[in-house]
Amino acid sequence: MKYEVDDKADTLAKRYAMLETERNTFLERARDAAVLTLPMLMPPEGHNYSTNYETPYQSVGSRGVNNLASKLLLTLLPPNSPFFRLMIDDYDLAQVAGTDARGAVEEALGRIERAGLQVIEGSAVRVPVFEALKQLIISGNALVYMPKNEGMKVFRLDRYVIKRDAMGNVLEIITKESISPLMLDADVRELLTDPEDKNIKNYDLYTKVCRKDKGWEVYQEVQDILIPKSVGKYKDDTNPFIPLRFTRIDGEDYGRGFVEEYIGDLKSLEALTKSIVEGSAASAKVLFMVRPNGTTKAKNIATAPNGAIITGDVNDVGTLQVQKAMDFRVSMETMRIISDRLSFAFLLNSSVQRNAERVTAEEVRYMAQELETALGGVYSILSQEFQMPLVKLILNNLQSQGKMPKLPKDTVKPTIVTGMEALGRGQDLNKLAQFLQYLQPLGVEVLQSEMNISDYIDRLGASLGIDTNGLIKSDEQKQAEAEQMQMMQQQQMQEQMMADMASKATPEATKAIAQATQQQQTET
Repeated sequence: MKYEVDDKADTLAKRYAMLETERNTFLERARDAAVLTLPMLMPPEGHNYSTNYETPYQSVGSRGVNNLASKLLLTLLPPNSPFFRLMIDDYDLAQVAGTDARGAVEEALGRIERAGLQVIEGSAVRVPVFEALKQLIISGNALVYMPKNEGMKVFRLDRYVIKRDAMGNVLEIITKESISPLMLDADVRELLTDPEDKNIKNYDLYTKVCRKDKGWEVYQEVQDILIPKSVGKYKDDTNPFIPLRFTRIDGEDYGRGFVEEYIGDLKSLEALTKSIVEGSAASAKVLFMVRPNGTTKAKNIATAPNGAIITGDVNDVGTLQVQKAMDFRVSMETMRIISDRLSFAFLLNSSVQRNAERVTAEEVRYMAQELETALGGVYSILSQEFQMPLVKLILNNLQSQGKMPKLPKDTVKPTIVTGMEALGRGQDLNKLAQFLQYLQPLGVEVLQSEMNISDYIDRLGASLGIDTNGLIKSDEQKQAEAEQMQMMQQQQMQEQMMADMASKATPEATKAIAQATQQQQTET
């Protein structure tokens, strides 16, 4: 197996060690940020299940990370609403289906969007995505792995290395995992060194994904041995490895975390909080001092119950306390100022979400706007580096499973709607409502003569994310109902004509009968 980007490393273990050198600087900063927020998310080197993590004295860092990750999750993957749109421009629409088919095309694309939403809801990706977002906020990096029909897995920064070009495009990714020998094929275990050695519990499994032409190559090694069944290829849009960055810096292979930008305030708040806690504990301690040559005995004071009567002189007893109230006041005021700054940075004091079971689309749009404004475009970065690859993977999986038709290439394109433009198709609903409101002064007759009501209904259903099949009458149903109504009207007209004829004939018939009766009586 030949390498495309390195010519000095002949094994994945060596290549991983070479790329670790550049990653270590970012890893150290990530661990420093984790100590002040959530230490278990980026543990120190050599940790295991028995590692005892020291929690910070202040909780602003942990609360801020969880709060920011929750808001990002709600905006990136809004509940019960697609976060992407399938777009087709007017020229391609005219070539494919004609200009009058906009409503039907929008309704069909809406069904595909809802199918993608069902995949997200059914695969339970929100939990690993929430984990990835917390990793991004603390360390600035995370690797998401989403194979077909196997859920989603998140790699921390200490479990993978990456190499990018000057434009930020990914050239190669190498992951490092611990795997049990029992999980390997029998032919691979035979090639391992001492596979039956009980001292060796797990092996290091390396997985490499590297760019090749317009696609990707992937293979795995364990103990410098290639696993034959792991060799494969991915198309450019089907690569299940999605590397994420919180912020992108030109020329750097890794991103920077959000916590790193406020590491100074967090360290200051941590030091002040620790001092206040320790100082408060010292100040809370009260000692009774007894004069050595006095008549009052220290033993009597120590053992006497409350309200007891003892012999002694009150002047022989005094109390010892730390008189640091003013110093604490200055520290507390400084802590309050720093806490306010951090709360503003982590959006702790600007919640727009109600405490309710359902979150409206307007709340989601407002939160997206808030994130875009407060975080300086990080939401847009995640939309392009996370949402777009995720959408392409979902659409390709649906096509491979036969759950959606193959879309025309370069005609229907997925688009992530972010920030001010709102999420999903909800913004189209507002535009449709405003359009109809502006047309109302023209009158009902003009609307009926100029508007295509069926097309308007299709677009309205697509904007709301509702499947209108079976809900809205089809053209065949409307034609059948019109023919039935016409037949009923014709039948009613015939019955009315018969009734009119009968009413006209009744007086003449009565007159004739009367004349015949009178003539018969005269003859008699």
